Amino acid sequence: MTTVKPNRGYFPGFPIQPAICFLVCLLAWCDISVALADDYACKQSGETHIWISPINPTADAPVKIMAVATDGPIAELTVFDSQGRRIPLQSRHRGGPPWSLSTKLERLSAGQYRVVTHRDGNLIACYPLIVGESNKRENPIEWNLATEAFYSAWIEALFGAPPGENLSFPSLEPVLRNTERNFLHNHLGLDEDKNLPLTPDCADLPYTLRAYFAWKIGLPVAFRACGRGSTKAPPRCSAATIMIEFTQGISSQANFRKFSRQLADTVHSGSLRTGLEDESTDLYPVPLSRETLWPGTVYADPYGHVLVLVEWVPQTIDYPGVLLAVDAQPDNSVARKQVWEGTLLFANTASAGPGFKAFRPLARMPSGKWRMFSNDELIDQSDFTLFSLEQDQLSPDDFYARLAQLINPDGLDTRQVYEATLAALVEQIETRVNSVNNGEVYFRKNPRSVIPMPSGAAIFQTVGPWEDYSTPSRDMRLLIAINVLSDLPEKIVRHPELFIMNDKPPEAAKAEIEQYHAQRIQEHSIRYIRTDGSPWALSVAEVLARKSAYEMAYNPNDCIEIRWGAKPDTEEHSTCRRQAPAEQRAKMERYRIWFRETRRPVQ
Repeated sequence: MTTVKPNRGYFPGFPIQPAICFLVCLLAWCDISVALADDYACKQSGETHIWISPINPTADAPVKIMAVATDGPIAELTVFDSQGRRIPLQSRHRGGPPWSLSTKLERLSAGQYRVVTHRDGNLIACYPLIVGESNKRENPIEWNLATEAFYSAWIEALFGAPPGENLSFPSLEPVLRNTERNFLHNHLGLDEDKNLPLTPDCADLPYTLRAYFAWKIGLPVAFRACGRGSTKAPPRCSAATIMIEFTQGISSQANFRKFSRQLADTVHSGSLRTGLEDESTDLYPVPLSRETLWPGTVYADPYGHVLVLVEWVPQTIDYPGVLLAVDAQPDNSVARKQVWEGTLLFANTASAGPGFKAFRPLARMPSGKWRMFSNDELIDQSDFTLFSLEQDQLSPDDFYARLAQLINPDGLDTRQVYEATLAALVEQIETRVNSVNNGEVYFRKNPRSVIPMPSGAAIFQTVGPWEDYSTPSRDMRLLIAINVLSDLPEKIVRHPELFIMNDKPPEAAKAEIEQYHAQRIQEHSIRYIRTDGSPWALSVAEVLARKSAYEMAYNPNDCIEIRWGAKPDTEEHSTCRRQAPAEQRAKMERYRIWFRETRRPVQ
């Protein structure tokens, strides 16, 4: 990930001024043949880069184009044929920073084309596109400004959808196999995404996305074997394994599958919870600012959950700003969600280095070997987001306040904040509906089985059916989300600077939101399917009233009614046909304090 910097007028390896590029390209359009306009007249330059997929476009087949800029929005993306004729395009704007403009041409005839981008009437990038011939692959020699920006734009497009849409998938596979979402689908021209098995869980997701991108583009990728840490120290890691095969030419699906299996067998939540000052790590902490938290940035919470930022929705006069992220669950499902206190857990703890982090870039040494950047190099490096310990200095309350200011820099009306918080809580409850139902599907197929329950902290992360169908991590986040909504009136008093008060005293605003809260939680509801297949509705007020029940509602051996807090001898509970064994319920009673205090034990 990179910082936003002024246009320096060059790109590493191509010292061509944008004005010169513009003049020569203009001559080319004026019926001077492309052959006479030397290739140097249409090279990538400045902070804007154009990417084409697939690498070798074929005649009468789709071609995707994406222009990505780090210094400002791109006004126009245009394609000209060899005769200088403009080809009509419909482009999609995204982001900022980085800013991207993308399009898809359903078919192009064999021949030579030029792709250009403009801003304020000036040409800012030019790319010579050849269709129907084999193009020499230009392998970037390292992760640099252009590739980091492209990675960010690719992530944003991969999980793009209207902010209010509930975007979820059974795994990462259907996302990457979707040619409309995945700009790099069949990028190598080998039909390499067909039957590609990719089902990463929580900690594997950011590594898998990074490795997939590196495979397609031709970049090195690195990872380390790490420990789990302890109550007194965060995880520590061994020397980096640096995979360079993708840099040596087009690599097959078989090679990527082999590498992805090795990656999945090695990385885990400890790989991302490493200490913030430690530089023997895969990721490093970045400043807490809008300019540095690009899509693709990883958030590692102190208890092992991981999210990947995918989109900033800017604040407007009519709508609050939103920060969106994706995560993967133990059942391999992938879902997009709002970033807020209920999903983004932050705590000061000696057992982990939590916060927003970026993948540590790789540099090629004169010997030809590769190495990771050190922390000192990242402090002095102009092309990458600076290493920063800023997050380490913040209390949880200050961290969330800072993040709220980034998402809505102009502040929000107290009711707007309440509605956004309530909507995020409802989204979280609805996601839990799917997770709990997955357990019911398992038991309908295996009606006589009992899923073994691990002991101690292992209930949060293990293997097998318990990992796939239990919900201790999700339920702890649900309890935290309930606390956040309930605490909002007090937050207005603690942090009035986050709100538009219109001269109203904080205490008066607090009382108003308390009354509004009592009304709104009765007006929202969710539905789940009971054991007998009948639907049952719960208002948000009922969900909140059952908060204590969710301290022991994560065991898939319990019927779905128990997992939603139904009390015995009620109509709701009457369809229940299954209960966890007594020894498992005894364990859950001992572990209940973790959920009551929303304090996950260190593994």
